[in-house]
Amino acid sequence: MSEPLPLAGIRVLDISTYIAGPAAAVVLGDYGADVVKVEQPGEGDPNRAMVSVASYPKSKVNYPWLMDARNKRSIALDLKHPDGRGALDRLIRQADVLITNFPPPVRERLKLRREDVEALNPRLIYASLTGYGESGPDFDQPGFDSTAYFARSGLVDQLRYDGQPPHFSLPAQGDRATAMALVAGIMTALYQRERTGKVTSVSTSLLANGLWSNGVYVQAALLGAFLPLRPPRDRPRSALANLYRTRDERWLLLSFPMEEAMWPRLCRVIERPELEQDVRFSSTPSRRANAAALTAILDAAFAGDEASRWARRLKENNLTFSLINRIEDIPGDEQAVAAGAVVESADPEMPRTLAAPFRLGGVAPQPAGKAPALGQHTDEILGEAGFEAEEIARLRQCGAAA
Repeated sequence: MSEPLPLAGIRVLDISTYIAGPAAAVVLGDYGADVVKVEQPGEGDPNRAMVSVASYPKSKVNYPWLMDARNKRSIALDLKHPDGRGALDRLIRQADVLITNFPPPVRERLKLRREDVEALNPRLIYASLTGYGESGPDFDQPGFDSTAYFARSGLVDQLRYDGQPPHFSLPAQGDRATAMALVAGIMTALYQRERTGKVTSVSTSLLANGLWSNGVYVQAALLGAFLPLRPPRDRPRSALANLYRTRDERWLLLSFPMEEAMWPRLCRVIERPELEQDVRFSSTPSRRANAAALTAILDAAFAGDEASRWARRLKENNLTFSLINRIEDIPGDEQAVAAGAVVESADPEMPRTLAAPFRLGGVAPQPAGKAPALGQHTDEILGEAGFEAEEIARLRQCGAAA
């Protein structure tokens, strides 16, 4: 028999919507936790319908829901109904972790604050996610990753070129990074509970994670240090940290942290050894001062051959670079599979998916299984909580459960 997964026996109530909170619950479930998805009867989590959003690639497969609800069980409870809220209380008594991303005013109305639930279960890890934090002038402002993680943190501003408007972030990029911070907080709290018996709450926000992600620039700003916006690509701060287009219309990125050692090797790779002694490029300061001229030379060089050949030469000479993958290149990226980032799924509707972005030695997470239909496990979960069949029928009849 195979050994149980590390989180086997941990019960997680996922009372969250959209992406960051549910994605954190997915990762806990990957490593063995029993994740119960608590949803509102009717339409359930809005993430069930996100595939129809304009910024999502269109597919006949509801991949956002399948990815963020895999291996969960769904119970549909109306938390505004006193009987539905009472049923949730019985689930809370049996849980180890409760995840919610309801805004603080909503939690107060639903009696779902930490102080509302801790008396029901003194061992419960209460994990909350907000847009902007649990206190402060904007604590109750709705926040999504595009607004709280990217816009408020300065990320979209610092990523743009001078003279250009900010670019819009792609869907859920900040949500997924924030999910991992929530996982880390929950695991730390579970470890403390196991080691000391002390129970604590966990909280994080999209804003805090956006600031952490933008930490180099934010820490500099806290000290009063700033850089102007990025100059255009043809006038970079450094030609050796820049983008170049190849003959077959692909782009590659150079990033040379050890510039003095790498510069001579690049001169050989592009078959321009004389550049190494060119006074304009003979030192890091001179290459910075003449970055536009060097960019023009490298533009012409890289335009002379195809991306695959440049990749081979750069790799052979131990130069740090990457081809800029188009999103359609990812399914065929052998390295993503070899690294365990893209894995096979147990759901035939979505044969491959993304794994949690970490690995435990000697532990294989459970395969990504199907996502539940709304309320698919209502009777099963209520039965586990001690409800008799007649009680479950009454909850359904009065609309408290579905």
